[in-house]
Amino acid sequence: MDALMVAQELADRGQFDAAVEIATIANRRERSAALERNIALWRCQAFPGLDRSQERAEWPPVFADLFSGTDTVPELPAAQLDVAHLGGGITRHGALIVRGLLSAREADYFVDGIDQAMAERDAGDEKKATDSCWHCEFPLPPTSKLGFTRPWLRSLGGLLLADSPRMLFDLMETLKHKRIDRLIGDYLGERPVVSVGKSTLRRVSITAGVDWHQDGAFLGGDTRTVNLWIALTDCGVDAPGLDIVPRRLNGIVGTGSHGAEFDWSVGNEMAMKTAAGRAVVSPHFRAGDAIFFDQLLLHRTGVRPCMVRERWAIETWFFAPSTYPMEQVPLVI
Repeated sequence: MDALMVAQELADRGQFDAAVEIATIANRRERSAALERNIALWRCQAFPGLDRSQERAEWPPVFADLFSGTDTVPELPAAQLDVAHLGGGITRHGALIVRGLLSAREADYFVDGIDQAMAERDAGDEKKATDSCWHCEFPLPPTSKLGFTRPWLRSLGGLLLADSPRMLFDLMETLKHKRIDRLIGDYLGERPVVSVGKSTLRRVSITAGVDWHQDGAFLGGDTRTVNLWIALTDCGVDAPGLDIVPRRLNGIVGTGSHGAEFDWSVGNEMAMKTAAGRAVVSPHFRAGDAIFFDQLLLHRTGVRPCMVRERWAIETWFFAPSTYPMEQVPLVI
């Protein structure tokens, strides 16, 4: 029997995790746009059936400071990444840079995929958009307002990860192969869930600056989450990177003042005050380097007059199901 039919029968019985597993195995053997679109949908439908019995009793978790003495963003090579370093980096210093999380070949593949997905979106071929593996808008719940963010995201060089079934499938496969899903699950204390609304493919121009902000301004300060931001091309020198206030913050700082552009963003004077004497960090990322942080990190897109190249990147927000902000629409991994 056709794998899609078998998986669909499982989904019809409410066995969405099993449907994803069967369809994923089949798609590894032979790529199918239909399988990839359904896998994305079934990941969303699997959320209500998650086992949430392992929720951490206390939050935030306590980790030793394995980077004591540093006043900048700590970093380590991908081979040394474990939950102790991840937890210590985020909860003690605000973030952790991981060098070489993706290979150059993997990074190049995702760059090409982003270009393909955005080209199909920009072509506006409605028929192709219903059949494509590269760009097919994720079917949002009727009550979701995320569809209204698509034009704004597009203006900033972004595309929802879930709007590219091929990119979503391949990124989930890559992260599972590298055991990133288990790593983040160990940190959160629960099986992680990816956000439709916050996980984004990016091709950022040299003019696409964004104000200082903490994602907790709209996710909530108590949400249990980790963002994985992966540079797919070199950035931070002649292409936009990230500017970071390199310290752990325990809450949401004042927004909408001191020259802030939006009511959720942080003015530069407030950002410098929050830095408390520490120099803003603008890391140089090589293709395949990554940074992990949560909703409390104060940061912005780092754009300079001297920059001449675009930057490709993927950011993927993982959440603990127990505090998932449902307006962001969940995808079980």
